[in-house]
Amino acid sequence: MDTDLGLLEQKLATLIAQAGALRAANERLSLDLVAAQERHRVLAQRMQQASARLDVLLDRLPEA
Repeated sequence: MDTDLGLLEQKLATLIAQAGALRAANERLSLDLVAAQERHRVLAQRMQQASARLDVLLDRLPEA
């Protein structure tokens, strides 16, 4: 009985440690996702601005 209880205690400690590690990894991934979404937003805005500038330049070209 003590052996079973000791084994259960070890398994529970392992489970708690793994849950904590997963929680920490999830938090890091959430922060990484927020940062990636912000980079995407900035790059999309820059591409839109570049596209608008190209449109202006294309309109200035003489017709062939």
